[in-house]
Amino acid sequence: MNRFALLIRLFLFSLFSVFGIMLIVAADSESTWEVGVASVVITPDRPTWMAGYASRKTPSDGVVLTDLWAKALAVEDAAGNRGLVLSLDLIGIDREMSALICEKIGQAYGLRREQIVIATSHTHSGPVVGRRNLGPLHWWLLDTQQQQKVDAYAEILVSKVVAVAGSAIADLEPARVQWGSGLSTFAVNRRENPSNKVSEWRDGGTLKGPVDHDVPVLSVRDPEDATLRAVLFGYACHATTLSGLQWCGDYPGYAQIAIEKEHPGCVALFWAGCGADQNPLPRSEIVLAENYGAELAEAIEKTLDSPMPEVAPKLTAQFREIEAPLADLPTIEQFQETATKAEGYERARARYLLAESKKSGGDKAGLDGTYPFPIGVWSLGDEIDFVWLGGEVVVDYANRLKRERLGEKTWVAAYANDVMAYIPSLRVLKEGGYEGGGSNVYYGFPALWDEAIEETIIGAVHEMKPVKAAP
Repeated sequence: MNRFALLIRLFLFSLFSVFGIMLIVAADSESTWEVGVASVVITPDRPTWMAGYASRKTPSDGVVLTDLWAKALAVEDAAGNRGLVLSLDLIGIDREMSALICEKIGQAYGLRREQIVIATSHTHSGPVVGRRNLGPLHWWLLDTQQQQKVDAYAEILVSKVVAVAGSAIADLEPARVQWGSGLSTFAVNRRENPSNKVSEWRDGGTLKGPVDHDVPVLSVRDPEDATLRAVLFGYACHATTLSGLQWCGDYPGYAQIAIEKEHPGCVALFWAGCGADQNPLPRSEIVLAENYGAELAEAIEKTLDSPMPEVAPKLTAQFREIEAPLADLPTIEQFQETATKAEGYERARARYLLAESKKSGGDKAGLDGTYPFPIGVWSLGDEIDFVWLGGEVVVDYANRLKRERLGEKTWVAAYANDVMAYIPSLRVLKEGGYEGGGSNVYYGFPALWDEAIEETIIGAVHEMKPVKAAP
């Protein structure tokens, strides 16, 4: 080989080597998520009013069975698109608090509304949050001192949630993201199965009614040593095992504790599925909440131990508020009559709505026949179709969206961004009962949903992402 040919070969080899390294770096950058996690305790530091049960007539006793947490999972895809999931051990938040949190996060960290999801666990062993979530349930029981405690807690909560979001964003590091789905069967359709029959019917395999026993799992691992950094998981069941006066995350809290104990340094985050008509049965004992949490954690561990497909580093986030239709609204005069002549929570609702109407200057208790219902849709890679719905959504929605979209790859969360009322399907609305409309009294909702509510919500979800045939 002559000297000129040798020089050419050396030049080409060097060029290929440099270019090859560039290709490897580019490929690595394209195949890597950036993920950050953080958590902060949000347990009230003093006895205050608890949310979720009309039977409670006193504040909490201050005993902490488990701490309550605000946790944040920040993700960034290969193109620099970011998303933030906030998981709160609370019964829910209202639209105003959600907007305030998102506004502050946007100002501090540059995230747009569609990039932020606020998921609540719906634990019934947490504090009253603000004035609007389940307003009439607590509004008429709180004296001035207790209301001041509620307002003070809400202010502290907002600041902690914004801070934990910033901590997660600051923690962004390369990560491998994978998905899977487990199974846990303790959720029972409470409309179809009397509590005193559940054990017998479960043993006999004769439990009735639709359920969603899937346990979606998103894992975040260190790309070098596969250390588990975070687990985001969901389940469709009320967090109502307990009804005492002690702070507790209920079964979702115990599940998170179990996962984090098994994987030191890992942050476990929970989102509640469409469990508005699902209960953990039997219930009312601490050991049951612990057992349900352990059962859920075991399902997650089995998923983590099985082969989990990787999620490509691509995020698409959408958010919108739709005009969800209400049935005919009572007049102000009818509310005024109810506020004077009715008793209990009907009277409390009427007075609450009249006060809200006066503040807003409206003539229909602050509503005009529709409600701005929040819907988020996130696409993670080409794998996960994540739907975020507001309110207490019945299980029919999750089962239908799975059928009509991507099967087990469609994850449907409820209790997200704004928990304003129960969201019945058309079937449940026609059947009536608590989930079909009786619960609206406690939420301060002035009317039933219109019969078009299910099609309106489902149609809006489908508009936000093209529907693909389920595999």
